[in-house]
Amino acid sequence: MGKLNRDFYSSPTLVVAKGVLGKHLIHRTEGGIISGRIVETEAYIGSGDQASHARFGYTPRNRLMFGPPGYAYIYFIYGMYYCLNVVTEPEGFPAAVLIRALEPADGLALMLRRRGRRRELTNGPGRLCLALGIDGSLNGIDLCGDRLYIEDRGEEVGEICSSSRVGVSGGKDKHWRFYIKGNRWVSRR
Repeated sequence: MGKLNRDFYSSPTLVVAKGVLGKHLIHRTEGGIISGRIVETEAYIGSGDQASHARFGYTPRNRLMFGPPGYAYIYFIYGMYYCLNVVTEPEGFPAAVLIRALEPADGLALMLRRRGRRRELTNGPGRLCLALGIDGSLNGIDLCGDRLYIEDRGEEVGEICSSSRVGVSGGKDKHWRFYIKGNRWVSRR
């Protein structure tokens, strides 16, 4: 139990994608601690993965995916949302796990102030980043540090299900989306 370490993140991406389920994403902000239990993830592995940002090789945008494991790769989509990814595997191999949904835990009042609504508060990668105050300023932050990290609180996970990833056209044959069965905070059932 405790904060996940670099060795955990250097594991194969599919292991990390399933392994972070049931763990807590913690963000220490000036307003207080905000956290949520991770209930849904997606894996993106290598330059051969047609849904990965690395499919066209190394670029300034995706450079963190090629970096050492255990760092945050945060990108902006649709001109309005940030998405948080955990970099995995050894340095030089582009892989990451997208955190897709959280079950709110600590700092609910702060989350509600940021999102303005309880319904669909953290059930989607953009929504959870808004609720937890995660933005581009945290891109590249060390997830083994003390500001943004994932913690094992020893909670039971339950049954893990898999499906194809959400909103991607390439790599639909890959069932690299993982979620906790029956959890109401999962973004898509």
